[in-house]
Parts: sequence; structure tokens; C-alpha cells
Amino acid sequence: MKINTFEELEIWQDARKFVVQIHTTFRELRDFSFKDQICRAALSVSNNIVEGFERKGNKEFIRFLNIARSSLAEVRSMLHIGADLNYISNEIYTNLLNLAETISKRIYALIKYLKTTLQG
Repeated sequence: MKINTFEELEIWQDARKFVVQIHTTFRELRDFSFKDQICRAALSVSNNIVEGFERKGNKEFIRFLNIARSSLAEVRSMLHIGADLNYISNEIYTNLLNLAETISKRIYALIKYLKTTLQG
């Protein structure tokens, strides 16, 4: 099955939902610099997936997928700090962290797949 638009990518759909969850979770946080940074990092995940897809080449797509994974690592780091500062409950922390790790693993799987198509 050929994917013609980024909206068809399940990984982008997951990243989009993740952005909404991060924004919703931190909406009322009064630490504006923290809130801004974690929201921008989460948004960067979905945007980099899109930007790489639209480049129409696997090498470029892989490069942007790696950037998306790096942004997810930033979000994960901030979730740890947010939990340490009691900005979020342990339950929300665990759920968001697990979701970030799952998305990161799925992006990595896509990278591996794209690399095999470059070799083949």
C-alpha cells in the first residue's frame, strides 16, 4: 500500500494525538517557560515527520525522523523533570512517558524499514 499524504501515516497520527495530550496536560501550568518548551518539543515530533515525508526521498525522510526521535527524547526528559517538580501526577507521567517511548520505537522501526529500501 502506497502512502500518498502525511495524513495517512499512522506514526504522524499518533504524534498528533501526543501533541494534544501534552498541550492539554500542561495547559494550566504557570511555569510558562517549561510549558512552552515541552509543548514546542512535542509539536516538533509531528512537524518533523511531516517535513521529512514531504521531502520525497528516503534519505531526507530518515534524517527528519531522527530529529523527531530527538524531540521525543527532549519531551521524555522534560516529563521526568515535570514529575520531579510535581507538575504532573505519577499516573499522567507514566502514561505520557510510555506513549513517548512507544512512538519513538515506532519511528525507529520506520527508519530501519526505510534504510532497507535504500539498500534494496
